[in-house]
Amino acid sequence: MNNEPVASAAKVDMKFEVIVIPVADVDRSKAFYTKLGWRLDADFPFDNGFRVIQFTPPGSGCSVQFGTKITTAAPGSAQGLYLIVSDIEAARKDLVARGAEVSEVFHASKPGAQFRPESDGRVSGPDPGHRSYFSFATFSDPDGNTWLFQEITTRLPGRGLGNLDVSALTELLRETEQHHGQYEPTAPEHHWSGWYAAYMVARQDGKTPEEAAKLGKLHIEKDQL
Repeated sequence: MNNEPVASAAKVDMKFEVIVIPVADVDRSKAFYTKLGWRLDADFPFDNGFRVIQFTPPGSGCSVQFGTKITTAAPGSAQGLYLIVSDIEAARKDLVARGAEVSEVFHASKPGAQFRPESDGRVSGPDPGHRSYFSFATFSDPDGNTWLFQEITTRLPGRGLGNLDVSALTELLRETEQHHGQYEPTAPEHHWSGWYAAYMVARQDGKTPEEAAKLGKLHIEKDQL
C-alpha cells in the first residue's frame, strides 16, 4: 500500500443549481408556477415521452424542475423547500395577490415547528424581534409539494451573502469602501477595483469582513511582486 501523501486537489466550486419536484399533472404545475411570476427557463418535450420544465424564482440562483419520466418520487412528496426572502410580509402579499394560498406569517416557539403544520409550536405573526431565520410562511403547489418562506436579513458568519439585490449590494459596497479606506493609507500604489473585487468575492464566499480585508490586501500585494 502506498503511504505517500496525496497532493490536495484544487478546490472546485460546486453550485447547487436545480431541485426536482414530483408532480402528477405537468401542465397544471406549469400554470401554477407561471402564476407565481417565476421565470420559465425551459419546456422541452422529447419523442420518448420525457419532458422537462424548469422555473426559477425571482432573484434565485437555484431553479426547480418537474416533468414526465423525470422522477419516481410520489407527487407532492417534496416538503419544506426553502425560499429565502428579506421581507416576509411583502413576499406573502405578492403571492396572495397572484392567487396563491399562503399561510399567515408565523414564528416557531419550538425547534422544527416550521416543518409541522399540526404543531402547537407555531405562533402567529413574525418573530417579535424580527430576527433573521425566525419568521416563516408556507404554501403548497397543486400536488402538495410545500414551500417555506424564511425571512433572512443578516446571515450567520460563514454563510455568504446569498443573491444580492440592490439594497444588499449597496450595503456591501459601503462596507468594502470602509475597509479599503482603512487599508489605503499604508497600501502600495494600486487601483481600488482590484481590492474591492477580492474583498467582495471573499464576502460572497462567507468570509468575515476581517478575513475579506486580509484577502484584499494579499491580492494587491501579490500583484506588486
